[in-house]
Amino acid sequence: MSSAAPAPRRAGPAQDARLRRRYAAERRFRLAGLFAVGLSGLFLAFLLSNMAWKGLGGFTHYEAALPIDFPRSDLILDPAALKGPDASEVVAGADVEGALSKAASGAFGPGAAEMFGAAAERSLGRQLIRDPDLLNRSVTLWLPVGSKVDVAAKQGGNAATESLVHQLQAKHALRRTINTDFLTESDATDPSAVGIWGALKGTFLTIMVTMLLAFPIGVLAAVYLEEFASRNRWTDAIEVSINNLAAVPSIVFGLLGLAVFLNIMHLPRSAPLVGGLTLALMTMPVIVIAGRNAMTSVPPSIRDAALGVGASKMQVVFHHVLPLALPGILTGTIIGMARALGETAPLLMIGMRAFIAAPANGITDPSSVLPVQIFLWSDEVDRGFVEKTSAAIIVLLLFMLLMNGLAIYLRNRFEQRW
Repeated sequence: MSSAAPAPRRAGPAQDARLRRRYAAERRFRLAGLFAVGLSGLFLAFLLSNMAWKGLGGFTHYEAALPIDFPRSDLILDPAALKGPDASEVVAGADVEGALSKAASGAFGPGAAEMFGAAAERSLGRQLIRDPDLLNRSVTLWLPVGSKVDVAAKQGGNAATESLVHQLQAKHALRRTINTDFLTESDATDPSAVGIWGALKGTFLTIMVTMLLAFPIGVLAAVYLEEFASRNRWTDAIEVSINNLAAVPSIVFGLLGLAVFLNIMHLPRSAPLVGGLTLALMTMPVIVIAGRNAMTSVPPSIRDAALGVGASKMQVVFHHVLPLALPGILTGTIIGMARALGETAPLLMIGMRAFIAAPANGITDPSSVLPVQIFLWSDEVDRGFVEKTSAAIIVLLLFMLLMNGLAIYLRNRFEQRW
């Protein structure tokens, strides 16, 4: 005759109290986590909204309608010379600034003599080159206003400048348009004429040099240390050194690049080649560490199975282990490249803070990069550089998202393949 199962003992008051405390602690932990995530989201939203509020204006500018009587102006230009290959030099040698000042004073009064700047001179030169027949007649042209008038129209300024803005608006001679020159031109001393194309191109060239050097060397170093190197005091010293290099401040790599690449190797100063070499030194330890961790995570059964069917050690590593570890290696590469994209200190040490008015044509030409360009513009006193700095930050963030997005796509593609 089978005995009945013992009835479960009822929990006592002490056990109920402990159970309630555990549930309460779990709820508090969840609330703390939600609060931390929400606070981080608020800070991120504040940062992005602040950058957008200040920087979106940098992608637009104001233009004024200026009537110019070219036959009566002091602008002495031969229409035939504007059709040749040296048209830009011919316009640059003419007194375009004086012609604009005289036309503005005649149209809007003496207070408008300085309402146009370098951007208007550049725009007028382009229009004359595009249509040299303008020199034979009187026309009204829309030209970008100078920095003071542009800032006053957007944010307000002194009484004289605001009065000029109201006068232009009353005559319907002021309009806001997209500032395409900000994305197609290089640095300038006049905030109305600055652009980020030179710095953006320099950033791309520098990052390409960094990637082409740091990624293959870092991956091969990780493969050797993890799969082929014998365990002794020398490899232990190398591993400790790599871990320490990953935590070294970036300015130390800038000093190293200054001493080795410029003072010893005499490479061109302020060139993407030197910038890429310096950032490669900084990025390589991160890739090595990430590569070793990724290869360690590959199951030993993969190696044993490959060796069991007769594969050599080299085939096991490069045909099986490395492809499986590649997504993790790309993750470390993304982190390293994102850090390199935002670095300023090492690039300042190798001279990439020079004023460069033309984009680089190669990795050995003088160039600037976006982080340094942002740093230099933030130090300017002209109010016109404020929104240009924020706009350049937005471009840098978009560039980083694009580069990281490409790396993430490649990582996900390899994950799906395997």
